[in-house]
This record gives sequence, structure tokens and C-alpha cells, in this order.
Amino acid sequence: MPTVSMTVNGQAVSADVDARTLLVEYVREHLRLTGTHVGCDTSQCGACVVHLNGRAVKSCTTLAAQCEGAEVTTIEGLANGDDLHPMQEAFRENHGLQCGFCTPGMIMAAVDIVNRHGNDVDEQTIREELEGNLCRCTGYHNIVKSISAGAESMGS
Repeated sequence: MPTVSMTVNGQAVSADVDARTLLVEYVREHLRLTGTHVGCDTSQCGACVVHLNGRAVKSCTTLAAQCEGAEVTTIEGLANGDDLHPMQEAFRENHGLQCGFCTPGMIMAAVDIVNRHGNDVDEQTIREELEGNLCRCTGYHNIVKSISAGAESMGS
């Protein structure tokens, strides 16, 4: 079994893992960070989105071994102690949470959208960028509203 070492949420971690271990399995089962969800196992739903070296990836189709030496951020690592990340706060304030299953992946994708498109990202771009994230509870209106508000807050 190969040993994989990476930094997850600012902490150096290392473990022996089967070469077929997916990043989502490593995060959830080895590190017990269960905010990252497994929704489809086919990269369709986006519930498993984490940041890998600062970019959003679907951890259900990323091998843990591919992350050797990488920086991984999960939903648990987004907040600063007790202070929510501006995007997390925007989802809370704008009722973008719904049942909560897709929320961690949505928030991680949203932060990536803002990082790539800037704080004045428009609604059409947000909607297009969210195509890889499924929510079964809503029409996305409050999610889009949350991302717009979060983008603005991230710029302050």
C-alpha cells in the first residue's frame, strides 16, 4: 500500500492507503471529516467538492494518491475558528441551505467561482458554473442569491 501525505485544512496528514482510495473516502473515512458528502460516485452531483491546491475538484473521482504533497481544503477548513467564511455566512443569511446535503459542495464550488470570476460575478455566470452541482430541494434561487452576497462579502 502506498503512503500518501498531504495537508488537509492546514494540518499535515499521512496514511497508508490502497491505490484505489478516492479522496472523498480518505477525507471521510481516514480523517473523519464528514462534511464532504458522497452523492453519486460519478462526478455528477457536486456534493463531494473540495479544494485541491486552491481549485475546486470533485473528490469522488480524484484518487487520494494523486494528492501527494497537495493542499486540500474541505468545508470544515473554510471557517476561521468560530468565524464563518463569508460564503458560509451568506448561505446562512440568504437561506441557501435547504436540507444541507449539497450545501458543503455548493459552498466550496461557490468560493471557487468567486476566486476565478471575481467579486462582481453575475447571476448568469453563477448559474452556468453551478451546472455540476445538483440540489434536489430548491430552484437554486436562494443558492444563487447566497453566492452573489458571498461574492460581495469576499471582496470586502
